[in-house]
Amino acid sequence: MDNKGQLPIEFLLLVGLSIMVLIPLAISISNAGELNQAMSAARTGALQGAISDGLAIYPYESFKNYTSEHPRLLNPSGVKIVKINYSNQGFHDGYQKTKIQLRIHASAPNINDKTDRNCLGDRINFNARKKISESFKTENLTNALYNPAFSSKYVFTTADVTWE
Repeated sequence: MDNKGQLPIEFLLLVGLSIMVLIPLAISISNAGELNQAMSAARTGALQGAISDGLAIYPYESFKNYTSEHPRLLNPSGVKIVKINYSNQGFHDGYQKTKIQLRIHASAPNINDKTDRNCLGDRINFNARKKISESFKTENLTNALYNPAFSSKYVFTTADVTWE
């Protein structure tokens, strides 16, 4: 048995090393959790937008516009979300946050007109950004189109929907 104090020093070294390893790990897990929450909210919002498009349920202003400009969108159509990707675009100096751009891939075999698809894509992107803002309770930080959407560490924008 060693009574000269070696065990406590070794223990302190082990605890100190553990803390040095665990703190960066905890920070990276925290960042990943926030990004996962945002991606989950974006998926939910995109699905809501696709359902709204698929069932031809629109706000009054959109309905009025579609009546004259895009009558094909007044009928139900099969809009499906295929996948959602994101790209980290680095630190944005204006927002002092990391900028993430979402790209939503969707399918609507019955809609072939490019302008009609753009309208459907705008609704999908709007709902994705709105859900992110609601998820982080940052609706007061953005505009009426929720563009961009914010979390505590990230700012989210959406690229045009990619149609497959």
